[in-house]
Amino acid sequence: MVASVFHFTASEVELRLIPPFLPWRRAALYITGVLEFVGGLGLLLPRFQEVAGRGVAALLVAIFPANVYQTFTRKQFTGLTSTPLYHIVRWPLQGVLIWWALWCSKKS
Repeated sequence: MVASVFHFTASEVELRLIPPFLPWRRAALYITGVLEFVGGLGLLLPRFQEVAGRGVAALLVAIFPANVYQTFTRKQFTGLTSTPLYHIVRWPLQGVLIWWALWCSKKS
């Protein structure tokens, strides 16, 4: 849910993560921000955990190409996100987050 806030408060920076050849980049940024927030909220509510976990996992898979794009264009970014170490950690972390979302989607 915290990450979703950046889609709206730092949208120009976040927009650079989306490959320029994709259409409707700004709309995609806002839609994914809303989906991240709603998915995170759903994970907190037992009634919605199953569907929210699967939805968050699907979203994380769908946005993974943006992580790949950022890795290969990291020189346009500054700070931590421009370092090779960030990207060495970021890709496996995405897998951990997908696993965690799916784990949360299992009924108790």
